[in-house]
Amino acid sequence: MQRLRKEKPVSIGRHRRACTICAHPERFEIEHAFVTWASPAAIAQQYGLADRASVYRHAHALQLFPKRQQNISAALERIIERVADVEVTASAVVAAVQTLAKINASGQWIAPAEQINLHQLFERMTHAELEAYATDAKLPSWFTI
Repeated sequence: MQRLRKEKPVSIGRHRRACTICAHPERFEIEHAFVTWASPAAIAQQYGLADRASVYRHAHALQLFPKRQQNISAALERIIERVADVEVTASAVVAAVQTLAKINASGQWIAPAEQINLHQLFERMTHAELEAYATDAKLPSWFTI
């Protein structure tokens, strides 16, 4: 059984002083590449970094992993875009498209059980909430997607 290692908090000041990515003139591009699911090894090679571990250290210190996880659609889009470059089956492409369609803008999976029943939503809304929705398309604060 694998034991989970408890992560120690990172000193941002110490990290920034020692990090080659923090001092890199293309830092924004490096971080963007990471959160859009580019390979850390490819990022290191493209931007002249020591290795992929430096990318992972930087991403961990600046908490880029949650942003990357919310951007899972970018990874799926890359797979779908490569359909002409690799040998794939039609069912694999359809599965990737269906998967992408089930991820909302926040990168959260919307399972079929979580589909919204608009009739029930409108029944729960008060008259004031219905007015706000009709005039400003504003959903009630209790409703989260």
